[in-house]
Amino acid sequence: MSNSASRITALVVGLLAVAAADAAEKPSKMGIGRPALPEEIAAWDTDVQADGRGLPPGRGTVKQGEEIYIARCASCHGEFGQGAGRWPALAGGQGSLKADRPSKTIGSFWSAVAPLYDYTRRTMPWGNARTLSADETYAVVAFLLNLNDIVPDGFELNDRNLASVKMPNATGFSADDREVSEKKFWNKNPCMKNCRDVPKITGRAGDTNVTPDAKSGPKVD
Repeated sequence: MSNSASRITALVVGLLAVAAADAAEKPSKMGIGRPALPEEIAAWDTDVQADGRGLPPGRGTVKQGEEIYIARCASCHGEFGQGAGRWPALAGGQGSLKADRPSKTIGSFWSAVAPLYDYTRRTMPWGNARTLSADETYAVVAFLLNLNDIVPDGFELNDRNLASVKMPNATGFSADDREVSEKKFWNKNPCMKNCRDVPKITGRAGDTNVTPDAKSGPKVD
């Protein structure tokens, strides 16, 4: 072995020894990266609870939101929130939730404003998410509420009044109570064979026309 090769071998062995010693001293650490800085955590910790907890300081008016919406949102959702092409509508549809084909928009379906703010800030505009500032998001949400006749034209939305805005479908949701209502069905030792309670077939899809053929089925647009 040449002198240069010997030196390289010795260097590699030395580095491995140092790494092994460091790992022995810090067995719980990988030895890479660093703790995230508070400002880095704050940049990603932007989730907002349904009651408004977590909202950032800020404000925005309906008029300001209209300008932002037209420039950055209308190409997909339409100038009046009616939806463009296959993109979803954001306005209208109130009173349609019991219809055969309900229109689930902000005004007809959403039960609170805080989730709307959270979703808009984290995911919109499409393809350029997280580019709206806190103030811009307040403004856009204010405009969307105005499109749905929930707030007046001169309304300013901010972190202090957002949770107090009443949505038309605020009572349309209920808490998941299966832990109480279905507890009687729970069994630590469920029957797996020769069970007494055997399900009975009361109807078939073909008989009830749930899955009709192409001729009798409803037209799908």
